[in-house]
Amino acid sequence: MTPTFDQLLEASCHFGHLKRKWNPAMAPYIFMERNGIHILDLYKTQAKVEEAAAALKSIAKAGKKILFVATKKQAKQVTADKAQAVGMPYVIERWPGGMLTNFPTIRKAVKKMATIDKMTKDGTFDNLSKREKLQISRQRAKLEKTLGSIADLNRLPSALFVVDVLKERIAVAEANRLGIPVFAMVDTNSDPSNIDFVIPANDDASKSIELILDCVCGAIAEGLEERKVEKVDAKEEDKEAAPRRERRRPVRRDAEAPAAEAEAPAAEAEAAAAEAEAAE
Repeated sequence: MTPTFDQLLEASCHFGHLKRKWNPAMAPYIFMERNGIHILDLYKTQAKVEEAAAALKSIAKAGKKILFVATKKQAKQVTADKAQAVGMPYVIERWPGGMLTNFPTIRKAVKKMATIDKMTKDGTFDNLSKREKLQISRQRAKLEKTLGSIADLNRLPSALFVVDVLKERIAVAEANRLGIPVFAMVDTNSDPSNIDFVIPANDDASKSIELILDCVCGAIAEGLEERKVEKVDAKEEDKEAAPRRERRRPVRRDAEAPAAEAEAPAAEAEAAAAEAEAAE
């Protein structure tokens, strides 16, 4: 799904930051300056959204996970909603340092959350003192807030989608270190050199963020749907092929039987000849 020029314009995707705050590396994506504010080239934004959406679609079609990262106030809720809709993990609270580079430790914290849930279900929690219950409940709530949205992430994600690379620089640095491709909304005050798929757009306006996320999540949903269709087709092919394989098996046995019958008389003749020689 590619947004139209008018949709991008209406969502204020073209507004950048003040000229004095710009990053020169964003020059190729800037169309002009007006009243001291840089204006982004929406035709380039449109092309970059299409490119990023196609790449994300292929990742989703392969059954891989894409981690969405957006901890700024105006992006939190919309990112959570869009990511949940396509079944992808997301981080909207503080980025846990080492979440990617020290992933096994993060998984231990997630397992701790599951252990507390198990204690609640099997009655162990009820046998604890009031103080211990309070401590464990607080710990569970804290873990849920920071790691609840990535509870199903059993391995490193195959890609990151970031809103505001300047704010999420630690997440971008960790992904770059591990060679994980980064998709990001990049404003005029940010450095696009560490981003694999740059989407030049206003990353402060909620409408702009929502429109871009709509497009990329729509592409992810298409990829997931195509994956389901391919799985169904593969199962049907297996079902059709199974009876054919069953029919072939008796033919093989019949073909082998005459050969076995032909070998039996030959073996008897050889045994008789051997007995005759022994008698002489």
